[in-house]
Amino acid sequence: MEHPTAVQELKARLAEARAVAVLTGAGVSADSGVPTFRGADGLWRTHRAEDLATPEAFTRDPRLVWEWYNWRRELIATKTPNAAHYSASG
Repeated sequence: MEHPTAVQELKARLAEARAVAVLTGAGVSADSGVPTFRGADGLWRTHRAEDLATPEAFTRDPRLVWEWYNWRRELIATKTPNAAHYSASG
């Protein structure tokens, strides 16, 4: 059930904001060519999250974890934002 007062307050705050950041899932970047984690060709289909994305993985094999995240950074550096990354006010 929608609460009109809360919605109005949110609208007012957004209207007054100089900038707004939105946290989304990895799927937003898929249209830019960034592999998702759980999709049909997702990264977790070929890699186990436990081997790369946990503190225990880093403790066990920091070089592997660093190499994987470095690969991701290099891959993302070659991509450009898509429409979902931008918002135009108007």
